[in-house]
Amino acid sequence: MRMYSAIIAALLVALGSSASAQVQKGMVAGVTNFSKVETTIACGGATTSAAVPELKKLGYVTIINLRLPTEQGAEVEAEMAAAKAASMSYIALPFNAASPDPAVVDRFIAAVTAPANQPAFIHCASANRVGALWMVKRILVDNWAQDRALTEATAIGLTSAALKTFALDYVAAHKRP
Repeated sequence: MRMYSAIIAALLVALGSSASAQVQKGMVAGVTNFSKVETTIACGGATTSAAVPELKKLGYVTIINLRLPTEQGAEVEAEMAAAKAASMSYIALPFNAASPDPAVVDRFIAAVTAPANQPAFIHCASANRVGALWMVKRILVDNWAQDRALTEATAIGLTSAALKTFALDYVAAHKRP
């Protein structure tokens, strides 16, 4: 019986590690904390409008921006114009980390799961908000275990205990039995 417990524990650790190993960090000029999560999704922090042509070259067709237009350095209008010039879709979903709105999470899940929006690049200022919303998507849409989704979200950039709590509360309120 002990041997089986040890094997199960080792498998759980491996699954958690595979979630963080799946996140591939990279460098894209004008993007902080760039991470490729899967073939159709990349995440990042602060992104300048000058980075948009490179994101297009990398194959992304949609930018999902979680930054508030009032954030210092957000460049929402310039980024939107750059996306339009690059023939990319641009989805602004302002998500306030200090006062998170569940309706924004609903719109995020709809946007990120729409085939027409893929491949997508998702960003905020640091990837903290991206990690939180991506964790919700992983649990509710992809049916990942909470620990595995949290490991990946942390590798992406989730650091806020308050956002982690918000995301897990959202999951609890929306998880089907």
